[in-house]
Amino acid sequence: MSGGYLKGRIRRDDIVSAAAAVYGEAGYHASSLREIAKRAGITHAGLLYHFPTKEALLAAVLERRDAEDAAREQLTAAPPGLDVLRRFIALAEHNVRHRGIVEVYSRLAAEAVSEDHPAHAYFARHYREARDSIAQSFHALAETGELRPGVDPDLAALTFIALMDGLQVQWLTTPTQVDTVGSLRLSLQTLLTVPLFPN
Repeated sequence: MSGGYLKGRIRRDDIVSAAAAVYGEAGYHASSLREIAKRAGITHAGLLYHFPTKEALLAAVLERRDAEDAAREQLTAAPPGLDVLRRFIALAEHNVRHRGIVEVYSRLAAEAVSEDHPAHAYFARHYREARDSIAQSFHALAETGELRPGVDPDLAALTFIALMDGLQVQWLTTPTQVDTVGSLRLSLQTLLTVPLFPN
């Protein structure tokens, strides 16, 4: 790897980190590339060299978050079942230790409900993939008798993802009053006929 290439990668990483911080504070629409460049310690022209549009930079911020989540929790590597549910709980545990990324995600998700937002397609895909992953696990658990009778796996998956995101927003508002991880564990356990986590 050449020194120039490495410096470029480091510079891009610095810009993405600065963008994530600014988006978390001001949101996507209220942020500016000039402010992000200033935070990253480069010129506006230098930022545009790496990210020619505001949309391209937003995509890089979201891609980094997905890559970090997937690498840390291996959400896509586990076969459907209890392990997938446990990995979502581990992701929630990670998130409560990293408030900044939760702020960025929550603010962008709220902004992206508008179809003309550049991250709208990203969040639509993200939610669909998360629901599908949980639904597949609930279907697998139903087949083995580990999901309570009468629980609709697809509806339970939709409810779990909504609960996870809703709890994150409440936690951001009143962190000392909201036990995100405990609430998610309780919710999942009420759906199961076996312990979510062995004693």
